[in-house]
Amino acid sequence: MKRMVALIGILAAFLVVAFFNEGGQLTAQAKPRVGVLTLMHHPALDQIQEGFTAGLAQKGYHNGKNVDIDYQNAQGDQSNLKTMASKLVNENSNVVVGITTPASQSLANATKKIPLVLGAVTDPKAAGLVHNFKRPGGNITGVSNLSPVADQLRLIKEFLPHLQTLGVIYTSSDSSAVAEHKLIVQKAREMKIPLKSYSIANSNDLNQVSQEMLQHVDAVIVPADNVIAGAMQTLVKNSDAVHKPVFPAVDTMVKQGGVATYSINQYKLGIIGGHLTAAILQGKKQPATTPIEYVRHGDPVVNLKQAQKLGLQVPKRFLKEAQTKGEVIK
Repeated sequence: MKRMVALIGILAAFLVVAFFNEGGQLTAQAKPRVGVLTLMHHPALDQIQEGFTAGLAQKGYHNGKNVDIDYQNAQGDQSNLKTMASKLVNENSNVVVGITTPASQSLANATKKIPLVLGAVTDPKAAGLVHNFKRPGGNITGVSNLSPVADQLRLIKEFLPHLQTLGVIYTSSDSSAVAEHKLIVQKAREMKIPLKSYSIANSNDLNQVSQEMLQHVDAVIVPADNVIAGAMQTLVKNSDAVHKPVFPAVDTMVKQGGVATYSINQYKLGIIGGHLTAAILQGKKQPATTPIEYVRHGDPVVNLKQAQKLGLQVPKRFLKEAQTKGEVIK
């Protein structure tokens, strides 16, 4: 009996050594793994990724110290997403995170068990990812980056009170852009703003389609669209050539030559996603019963240099709001 007790004691000691280091912390082998998949690099998506890392850190999870974060970037090639999603799942990630709708869909196809946090998906239900926003069901929860479209349209009317026709351009293969385009159409109809829609299949189409659009509209609104965000300079080059303003969805696109917007704070989206991920790692939340979260109000952002280039008068109300609550780009 004494020998049995001794053997149990030795086994217990071995397990303690295997799972804990001298400071009482979990060793690298026992650290949780978080797999993050993004479609591409561009400033808005990079802000989400940076916010996500910061959000995890705010909850005590520091990459390389007590959590391992594996970032995978498809470099704009959707064919890479399936391979990368499978990699993150097969490496036994405790939680996986999708930044953009295509990345999230690839992860959802790769696993029905590992918790999946949506890093920024405009309409998770339309994308086939959740059953509803309040109780997503399955293994998925996360954050929506739906833009404040009505506020953006009202802002355009303030800049251009005599607007005759507004153009909207979006990527037909991006379900988030498609969902936001539908909302723009709906809100424009309600606000009696004449609207012409133009779609592209990929970034190669942007130059030709935008040139065609700009012949028939007075200004352009762009939804949250990763393809156009990644090729914003092409759109700005063409709109500048005919002296017409672009009102994009996010602040990074305003910095690239858009005029103004009410922008969802991409960094804040990442923070929320990081907090959700931490709560799942801690066992405090289950994806199936955790509602999709939103950033309800956009930050006012204006590019004064671009407005002046196009001869636009920035509404005093909006300029003051941007100075006190948002960002003024000079």
